[in-house]
Amino acid sequence: MEHVPPPAEELARLDRELAELDARRAQLLTRRAWLLAALRPPAPTAAPGWNPSGWGAPAAGRPGAPAQPWGHVPPKQPSAPRSAQNVLLTLGGLLLTVAAIAFTLVSWGSMGIGGRSAVLAAVTVGALAAPVVLLRRGLTATAEALAALALVLTLLDAYAVHAVAAPDTDGLGFTAVAAAVLAALWTAYGLALGKLHLPLPAAVVLAQWPLLFGAWAAGAPALVVGWALLATAVLDGAIALWGKGTGARVTACLGGSVMAFSALMVGLTLSVTASGPLGALAPGVLLLTAAAAALAGAWRAPRGFARAGGVVAGLAVVAAVGGVPAAAVPEGWRVLAYLLAGLAPAAVVRARLPRNAAIGVLVASAAVVAGALVGALPGLAAVLLGPVTLLSDVWSGSPEGFRSAVGSTLPWSELAATPVVLALVAGLLGAAYRWWPSLARIAAPLIAREEPGSGAGPAGAPGTGTPEAGGAAAPGVSGAPWYAGGAPAARRRPSGAALRGAAGAGAAVLGWGALLLSGAVLDVPYAVAVAGETLLVAGLLALAVRGAGSGRDGSAAVPVTALVVALAAAVSTGLLSLASEGASYAVFGALTALFAGAAVRAGAGVPRAVFAVAATVGGTVLSGFAGRSLGLAPHEAAPLVLLVPALTVLFGARLRRNPVALPVELTGALGALVAVALAVPDAPFLALVLALCGVLAAGAAVRPERRPVAGYLAAALFVLATWVRLAASEVSFPEAYTLPVTVPALVVGFLRRRKDPGASSWTAYGPGLAATLLPSLAVAWTDPDWQRPLLLGVAALVITLLGARYRLQALLLLGGAVLALDGLHELAPYVVQVAGALPRWLPPALAGLLLLVVGATYEQRLRDARRLKDALGRMR
Repeated sequence: MEHVPPPAEELARLDRELAELDARRAQLLTRRAWLLAALRPPAPTAAPGWNPSGWGAPAAGRPGAPAQPWGHVPPKQPSAPRSAQNVLLTLGGLLLTVAAIAFTLVSWGSMGIGGRSAVLAAVTVGALAAPVVLLRRGLTATAEALAALALVLTLLDAYAVHAVAAPDTDGLGFTAVAAAVLAALWTAYGLALGKLHLPLPAAVVLAQWPLLFGAWAAGAPALVVGWALLATAVLDGAIALWGKGTGARVTACLGGSVMAFSALMVGLTLSVTASGPLGALAPGVLLLTAAAAALAGAWRAPRGFARAGGVVAGLAVVAAVGGVPAAAVPEGWRVLAYLLAGLAPAAVVRARLPRNAAIGVLVASAAVVAGALVGALPGLAAVLLGPVTLLSDVWSGSPEGFRSAVGSTLPWSELAATPVVLALVAGLLGAAYRWWPSLARIAAPLIAREEPGSGAGPAGAPGTGTPEAGGAAAPGVSGAPWYAGGAPAARRRPSGAALRGAAGAGAAVLGWGALLLSGAVLDVPYAVAVAGETLLVAGLLALAVRGAGSGRDGSAAVPVTALVVALAAAVSTGLLSLASEGASYAVFGALTALFAGAAVRAGAGVPRAVFAVAATVGGTVLSGFAGRSLGLAPHEAAPLVLLVPALTVLFGARLRRNPVALPVELTGALGALVAVALAVPDAPFLALVLALCGVLAAGAAVRPERRPVAGYLAAALFVLATWVRLAASEVSFPEAYTLPVTVPALVVGFLRRRKDPGASSWTAYGPGLAATLLPSLAVAWTDPDWQRPLLLGVAALVITLLGARYRLQALLLLGGAVLALDGLHELAPYVVQVAGALPRWLPPALAGLLLLVVGATYEQRLRDARRLKDALGRMR
């Protein structure tokens, strides 16, 4: 039965066969062209670049075109007509402009008044009239070039009129009038010749200066200048919304942004520097007018511009409304006036504003609140980090007040309103967290998510951003402006539960910060400050424990934030209490009890483990305080610090596989490391502490789940304690002390291996061998005699051979390492002598030769290393 391939496969096969035929045909045509060229006699004269052998080939780039014969010169591609025309027109316009400027500045004075008038009139009228004729003939680019020349000529005409006809007039005033006249002229000219792109943007640029230069020429105050800037910005906004042509609208948008920003800066500066509430009224009116203009523009603008207009309007309203009471209160309380004014724009949620404009106003309100909170950061950082300075002078005595304990030089009088600001914002966030469903229903029209490809309202509605409203639609998406977020932006928005959790977390943090800063602002007594911060930690822990159990709305932001802040507050409170001995005991005792109680009340999980670890750290610090109170040196207090690690071992044995046991035991181990570090200056105490740590590790190794790690750790600590004790006693023959330990240990290991052949040699023989070999090796390296190194080498050789014979990894590696180091010690003097007698070039040469040999046999050496690794791995 004949197989009929699918249509796609058959089409691909046909394409491949046709391609092969085309390639073969191209080769034949190329050969034919070469043969014709070889048979034809050479022409006596040939134009440069002409190739007589290429006449029979098809044009390149077409299907089936062969490769060009040898010697073919491809024709040069002509420049694009439109680009060449633009270059010529640009060069011509520049030359005419330079000539006009040179004539006006240099040759102007050599002509009479009639000649001057005739030349100006003829050249300007000709330059303005020429584009009309050129547009009728379709020469648009030429008309644009002459229009640019005419623009320069009109500017030169204005300069010439001022220099000759009115030289005594004020320069700024004449410039304002000339800019107004030229703006009107070029507006009419651009509207008459709609095909030209230059006149209308030029008219918009010229319209920026009449009011501003007129105000400056009249010597108007700064407020009048601000009004002139605002009026110009309003005119630019009108052009941007209803103007003709994209160039004019874009230019008006840029100019309006600059002018509006300048007007707002003038109004804000005058409002901030006003001497009283009455002086802040006039700048406030300017700012409110700017806000109204911005909202009016946002009503008709596309989405992105509508939101920007809402932001500008909101900030202007805040500056206008808050500037009046701010001028009547002390400097430290002005931030509160602006904060209260910044909360007022939130009422737009219930106003009938366009959605995007209302969102912009809310963003402005949030920005003001954020700015007020940022102003509170220096004071909060000083209160939290200031007690760090007490670490250098622990228990030096109770300070007089909170500020002296903090040790900061901040101007606290200027931060008087900071606690009120934090408390106000905390109250608002707490209210939002409490009545979140009602708030969500009110703000639902603003936070409603848009479906991709659909606007927020009907086509052409203000602020929707559809093409009918002036928004530019994205390619391929009907009705969606280019700045729209679409479906991915909607998916990135947080859920309502997450927002509610963030509000609750912010309320907790800001409330704690307000209470903390109030003590520094009021400069409460030191005891009150310490007690107050401890109570704050207790409140945060209660919130963390309660929130961890409730999980309201599925959000863990509030309990997690409370937990983190409680830890930071506990650290700050502990540092603050270091100024007084009694305060230190009271604070750390209270913190330990609070965290222990929180660990008991909290459910299973990470919070409970964190609480237990914090309680363990507090107990460790208390044990260190006990040693200092008893007048003990740091190394003498080290055994006291081990009390908490001992309790953690007992606690771990009680909890066993509870998830809290491991973090608590690891924290106790860190406390043991602190005790070891304290005992380092005194060798006998260090040996004692190491031995006690070994006892604790051995106690933990009783439990099967801790035995793999704690057992090895206990053996290592006991051996290390022995070495330290021997070194501290300056024992010159450590074998007298280590062999009585090594022999029983080896016997026990042998019995263990006999009972359990699968037991590791490291467990059975490692501790016993290390107890003697390593101290002996350390003494042998400093022994000038030869007897000890010889005996140690013989013993290590025997151990190594036994390990190789019975395939015991511990004996082989320990014996081999000790044997190698002992041999290196004995050969080191001779190696040094030989190295000194060798030429300087020989060691690098030997090293290079070794590298070459290793590189040449790299694969073999790699296989040897793998075999050695496998052999060692098979040993016990």
